[in-house]
Amino acid sequence: MSRIAGLDFGTTNSALALIDGDARRPRLASFRGATGESPTFRSVLYFSPEQIESHHRPHPICGPRAIDRYLTEDDGTGRLIQSMKTWLGSRLFTQTLIGRRETFSIEALIGHLLTDLRAEAEAQLGPLGRRIVVGRPVHLSQPADPERDEVGMDRLRTALAAAGFDEITFVFEPVAAAYHYEQRLDRDEVVLIADFGGGTSDFSLIRVGPEAARRRRAEGEPEILGAAGVPLAGNAFDSRIVQHLVAPHLGLGSHYRTPFGRQMEIPPSIFKLRWHELSMLRTRDTLEGIRQYRASALEPQKLAAFEALVEFDLGYQLYRAVEQAKVALSERTSATFCFQEVDIDIKAQVDRADFEAWIEPELASLERCVDDLFERAGLPFSLVDRVFLTGGSSFIPAVRQIFARRFGADRLRTGEELTSVASGLALVAADRARA
Repeated sequence: MSRIAGLDFGTTNSALALIDGDARRPRLASFRGATGESPTFRSVLYFSPEQIESHHRPHPICGPRAIDRYLTEDDGTGRLIQSMKTWLGSRLFTQTLIGRRETFSIEALIGHLLTDLRAEAEAQLGPLGRRIVVGRPVHLSQPADPERDEVGMDRLRTALAAAGFDEITFVFEPVAAAYHYEQRLDRDEVVLIADFGGGTSDFSLIRVGPEAARRRRAEGEPEILGAAGVPLAGNAFDSRIVQHLVAPHLGLGSHYRTPFGRQMEIPPSIFKLRWHELSMLRTRDTLEGIRQYRASALEPQKLAAFEALVEFDLGYQLYRAVEQAKVALSERTSATFCFQEVDIDIKAQVDRADFEAWIEPELASLERCVDDLFERAGLPFSLVDRVFLTGGSSFIPAVRQIFARRFGADRLRTGEELTSVASGLALVAADRARA
């Protein structure tokens, strides 16, 4: 059997796996950073200051090494770019300026990332060849728009080609997770896969197990009973924490004095921050606008903190603070949020009940998506034998409750939350190679 790798290109983390010869279990590539080896490759790029200022076109540092360099050397003049997958389906993002003169398209940025990921994986696993099975969300756009989804997939194809892959098969990410889950079964089950990434949440209702696998190999296709998805997940939950907990310390809700002496609220629109977009905000116009409000603000120290956040490109540090609080709230009913960088000093207590109230719109969207899947398929909840939850947001108690209420807590299963899709994609590749 030829070797075909499975690639899970994620909003926050990516992973790659393959199956050698007649082996039954995938091998995951591992990636080294300052904190040791990990089976995931951070989906980030960093353009260091010396590269930006050189006379040559800058070449980004990628993955774990990008984070390491950014944290050790950046003084606000480098550029860290995160969550590129969220921009794939957006026509608003075509390119970004790095330094003063070099522009990079979204395809080029992702192509750099995938090229570096491939090189590190091949150093361990050997040559990967031209073929690849790649995960994709059910929908990239909100609301669902097939045309915009196709724009995003075309962009991803271009980036994959730049990394040396020109025979590309796309598979729904939750379907890949179903292949991974199937490895633990000794009888067939109807399973609902709920895959929560950084930017998308995807669901597939699929029959898996020994007999289902035999039929699949004979007929060439898995027995998918329904699929649905929404382009929101971990980043959306993070953004609610930023909106409610962080933005008020940066000036949200505060006032400035006009030249005529009137007090006006600083426009809330400038505080609609998503941590992973901060590097896109760091422009001369944005910083000048913040400074103008700061000059006449009644609480200038808050605008100074906002300016520092943008000017020093502290999106990754903000992400870590938000992530730590979110993880703590999955384990306890309250947590301390702490974000102390440059001119920013935020320390606050947050309760799980508050967090759940903040993310209620996102939870409602997830519930509607699950209910719509079963309604369109014309199937009852009772048909489901198990629900397999995977991805980082599957740890959030309020997310788990969506499924516990419909299917019962005893039917919920988890495991390998960050690598199940990559492993499943390798199993899909092996399945197709055997066919």
